[in-house]
Amino acid sequence: MAVRFYLDKRADKNGDNPIRVSISINGDRFVTSTGFSIAPDKWDIKKQRVKSKYSNAKGETFTTINTRLKDIDTLFSKIETKLLLNDIQKVDVRSVYAENFGKKQNLNKEKSFFDYWDEFTTEMGKENNWTKAVYDKFGALKNHLLNFNPDITFEYLNKDGLNDFVDYLHTVQLGSETGMRNTTIKKQLGFLKWFLRWATNKGYNTETCFLTFKPKLTTSENRVIFLDWDELMTVYSYPIPENKKYLERVRDVFCFCCFTSLRYSDVANLKRSDIEKDFIRITTIKTADTLNIDLNDYSRAILEKYKDEEFPFDRALPVISNQRMNEYLKELGQLCGIDTPVTITYYKGNKRYDVVYPKYALIGTHTARRTFISNALMMGIPPQVVMKWTGHSDYKAMKPYIDIADKAKAEAMKMFNSKPGK
Repeated sequence: MAVRFYLDKRADKNGDNPIRVSISINGDRFVTSTGFSIAPDKWDIKKQRVKSKYSNAKGETFTTINTRLKDIDTLFSKIETKLLLNDIQKVDVRSVYAENFGKKQNLNKEKSFFDYWDEFTTEMGKENNWTKAVYDKFGALKNHLLNFNPDITFEYLNKDGLNDFVDYLHTVQLGSETGMRNTTIKKQLGFLKWFLRWATNKGYNTETCFLTFKPKLTTSENRVIFLDWDELMTVYSYPIPENKKYLERVRDVFCFCCFTSLRYSDVANLKRSDIEKDFIRITTIKTADTLNIDLNDYSRAILEKYKDEEFPFDRALPVISNQRMNEYLKELGQLCGIDTPVTITYYKGNKRYDVVYPKYALIGTHTARRTFISNALMMGIPPQVVMKWTGHSDYKAMKPYIDIADKAKAEAMKMFNSKPGK
């Protein structure tokens, strides 16, 4: 997509040159006037904006004009993002422009809290190369804010307003559940504070209570769910019955991730061209890190199994959607007898919940990466080596896994106590 602003070569009756805009989306190109003009010496060609402190012959300031140009850019960037995410299938550029910018009175329309929210997600999404999952998270939070208070303003989000929003999250209906878990509320507040910091830095927000807002939300330590080596070998070698052959490919992709540390997004993007003789070379979707991950006998065997099959976009493995794969992995885990009881503790408000699940019910695509890290550390592979494969940049994210490995080693040491002496 390209939104480009430039000056018409011909001056208007006031001696200024009209500012024109060219918008191209999916081959649909539309060129029109923005309704503003400026003298050529007051126009920054590189930035495609009016230079600071200047105005045109009509007295329209650089702030007024540049705000309109930015609004045009932001709107069509947002539309392009929706097209990429398949949230919309097509767009009529001419109609969208006419509806939003065709009438001059729109100039004086005051931007709402959610207009700034859309500007934030467009800008940060581009700057940080957000994945669809991140856009979805901010979209969900926007919906919660709309349901909480459709007329919300920055001024509303003082200490009382933030507390009211937390209370709302404690009681919001989510499918069959009432209220978010405290850990989820903390994440929602983290996203909201990111937006408020951005708005403050932009000069849109002057209410800064969010900087010191820390509600008391009791949380428990997240439990790392992974397959130990025996469980992994059970899944890897389990004879899939004929009536459940659809689980075989799911099992192979899952195990490949367990043997390589790949996230779902990266195995779904893995191409045959990424595979060398003894390693795979990838640029991760989430962090854009370039990693060389050595192949072992298990991962190599899975690649060999599918070497003669053709998959869309030259993919190396038969990866299905994340949602469907998560459903099938639970079915696979149950089939393989991965049913050790696991207690998950969480809090909603001040109430503690202890829920016991069979382990297979907690298995998902994310379990594979955790399985790789936990088993690698328990095998004695140094953390700094594991981090080279996983792309972790510091020990903070590795600490839960290191704790698991240390606990396993301590349990193993106890075996000496059972050995008889002389």
